[in-house]
Amino acid sequence: MSELRGLGVRLLFALVLAVAALTGLDDLRRPLANPDEGRYSEISREMAQGGDWVTPRLNGIRYFEKPPLQYWASAASFLAFGVNEPAARLYTMLCGVLTLLLMAYTAWRLSGPLLALGTAIVLLSSPYFLVMGGVVTLDMGLTLWTTATFCAFVLAERPGIDRGRRRAWLAAGWAAMALAVLSKGLIGIVFPAAAIGMQAILKRDPRRLLRLEWVLGLAIFLAIAVPWFVAVSRANPTFLEFFFIHEHFARFTSNVHRRSEPWWYFLPIFFVLGFLPWLLALPGAIRQTWRDPRGRPETPALQLAVLWAFFIVAFFSASGSKLPSYVLPALPPLALVVGRYLVEVPLRTLARYVAPTAIVGLVLTIVAAWFIPATTRDPWSRELFLQARPLGILAGVALLAGPLAAAWLFRRERRWAGMLVATLGVVAMVGFSVNIYDRLSPRQSGLIVAQKVKPYLTPGARVYQVKIYDQTLPFYIGRTTRLVDYGDEFETGLLIEPALHIERWPQLAAEWLRPGEALAIMHPEIYEKLRTEGLPMQVLHEDPRRVLVRKP
Repeated sequence: MSELRGLGVRLLFALVLAVAALTGLDDLRRPLANPDEGRYSEISREMAQGGDWVTPRLNGIRYFEKPPLQYWASAASFLAFGVNEPAARLYTMLCGVLTLLLMAYTAWRLSGPLLALGTAIVLLSSPYFLVMGGVVTLDMGLTLWTTATFCAFVLAERPGIDRGRRRAWLAAGWAAMALAVLSKGLIGIVFPAAAIGMQAILKRDPRRLLRLEWVLGLAIFLAIAVPWFVAVSRANPTFLEFFFIHEHFARFTSNVHRRSEPWWYFLPIFFVLGFLPWLLALPGAIRQTWRDPRGRPETPALQLAVLWAFFIVAFFSASGSKLPSYVLPALPPLALVVGRYLVEVPLRTLARYVAPTAIVGLVLTIVAAWFIPATTRDPWSRELFLQARPLGILAGVALLAGPLAAAWLFRRERRWAGMLVATLGVVAMVGFSVNIYDRLSPRQSGLIVAQKVKPYLTPGARVYQVKIYDQTLPFYIGRTTRLVDYGDEFETGLLIEPALHIERWPQLAAEWLRPGEALAIMHPEIYEKLRTEGLPMQVLHEDPRRVLVRKP
């Protein structure tokens, strides 16, 4: 503890927050990636441009898969700061920073500055959390509001809290739960209900459920969550069935979205990427929380955190639809559990936990130096990987050196210095990885294609996407495109407005030959078929994934 007093709690906390902010800001300007970043940024761009804040649209087509909270926030960002990548990522980054601050504040109120620092360091040293804070998906926004729900409910249950403050915290929890629903749907209710319900059962405390201020809470929840659902249903009669049946029950119980993965899919993502420097400490942290012999005041909150994280990971593991970002909301509450353990575990034990994680850095270094370039088949991609290889090696070395240096410091009784060094190793690894993406972005972004489209974008120019949909292209050219023989996530919207697409790609020829400028992006094999049929096309860009052509 003398080390911490010498450095100063506030100075150390400020350092942690500064590293978090710099990491987030460095990640804002890279090109948007397909599919999620392009999709959600384009929906927000169209909302800001068209002024319809009720019905989301993607490429001009009604899009009902998700609620609008992030669309609203990003559309407001575009109106304030212009349509660009930093404005697209601003809401996600702020959600990540606020999540970290909320968890640190909650930890401080539960137990003091040591737990706050430990919790913040666990989140800041999580590659999963750092990366997702710079990616335009809905999951970091959902994570903020589910974390706010968790924090409000556990702060309301602190021993000795007076009734007025308790009601205020519970009111905040119900409001946060409504915002979670507006972020990504009914899971905003399911997560807290399941975790709190399980804790009440395990602790044989049914009164825990009665203390949630149901009348006040439901009034707040309905006032925030319901108006948009009413408005969008009145404007779009098919919305309710699609959103609640297709997007919730069908998504969970079937493979309707073609995102099927094995049941264990989330385990390495959540535990390895989520807690990489402290992975080996995780079992001990959970065991300490559940068997706490001292019965400390914060232990019930930490036990709820374990149930919260367990339920989210189990819920999505059982789902028929799986994407890596789904389990992100489980991470912040469990960081509270790991943070307390890191503050208390003997330093030599902590050194034994952290040192073996350097193996991951060694593997990453080998993969970046040899495996990926050697196994990449097409020359275009291989050249991009070769350009990124030095950064990949640096990322691996950072992840290799950080845990080893931290273990050395732990053995010399320098707990906080060791935790900060391990964190900086992860931060450096993530920073290099972001720069790797910059080198590889031609594979994942339509920016280069958009730059070659723009000189031909006269007011009457037609832009087609043939059996392909590059999610980032409409964002970068600032206008929608015409779909040809492509349905997928647009199927529901196209049933309402079928004139917004061309149903089969052979029908493109008649459209193509109409007067006026025309451009199209398509797979290389489609280009070859149209070329052999004699359709006049001038190639503007070609790579193994797509061909951009214009009408001569």
